[in-house]
Amino acid sequence: MPISKDKKNELVADLTELLSNAKTTVYAKYQGLTVAELQELRKLAREMGVKIKVVKNRLVRVAMGQIAVYKDTDTTGLTGQLLYAVSNEDEVAPAKVLADFAKKHNALSLVGGFSDLGKALSEEEVKSLAAMPSKNELIAQVVAQLLSPVTDSISGLTGGLPGIISGLEAHAN
Repeated sequence: MPISKDKKNELVADLTELLSNAKTTVYAKYQGLTVAELQELRKLAREMGVKIKVVKNRLVRVAMGQIAVYKDTDTTGLTGQLLYAVSNEDEVAPAKVLADFAKKHNALSLVGGFSDLGKALSEEEVKSLAAMPSKNELIAQVVAQLLSPVTDSISGLTGGLPGIISGLEAHAN
């Protein structure tokens, strides 16, 4: 059943807003996934702050044409039945969600994506992005590196503390 022009305009407006705030958009072929599997994907995506959209590619192209950053972006990869994963918080999350889900469900295959700067991303670039640690994992690694000298100093002091105390007690007597 065809959708009305008003509904199309509403979808394009929603997509325009979503894409204009997106850090990264990744798209994948989903033909062969069941409704239950798509619901599972949406649930996993929601937990990571990623939105999953299944819309006509033509509507995505129209929405991208209304955003200055995406006006000159190559959209030749937008063919067939695609779903779009979008995050406005984390650059890695959309690729990671889809790549992790694709490992368990062969019917889902990554196709490409778009950066927030309007650059079209190839399948290989999206897979490389998916292999990177998430923003929160990177922050945790940096904090661990920064705290490492402090932790080492504290453990060194606490390990030698009984020896220092017994030495001071012996010296006091």
